[in-house]
Amino acid sequence: MKRSRLILLVEDNPDDVELTLKAFERSPVPSQIVVASDGEEALDFLFARGLHAGRDVTHVPDVVLLDLKLPKVDGIEVLRQMRADAHTRHIPVVILTSSREQRDLVATYDLGANSYVQKPVDFGEFMAAAHQIGVYWLDVNQVPPLGTLPEPG
Repeated sequence: MKRSRLILLVEDNPDDVELTLKAFERSPVPSQIVVASDGEEALDFLFARGLHAGRDVTHVPDVVLLDLKLPKVDGIEVLRQMRADAHTRHIPVVILTSSREQRDLVATYDLGANSYVQKPVDFGEFMAAAHQIGVYWLDVNQVPPLGTLPEPG
């Protein structure tokens, strides 16, 4: 039996959260999804502060699904802070956004995003995209083992 994988979904649109959760329920890869509704909450989860103070920081997400247009702290800043910290730098980040802006695409890749996916508008296409993301990033992709990551500091 495959171990449950941890996904951090950073999304402020409740409809997109619901669709993503439904898509991953149908995924062959068992997963636990933590939802952060804004960039500040995502950073608090990743760095075990605020409401997430005391969380075991060695249990890092297997992938972060990151929207760009977020309240409080936008997705680009979340990505910037993740890549600047040794503990979160290797976590795969998939930009999952409705943005069609070329500057967003370039900026996120410049900051080290692993993938950029435009959210499909069609329900079926959205479900298929989320399924493909889950299978690839949780089952196929390989990341350095946790022991190779430096302790947060």
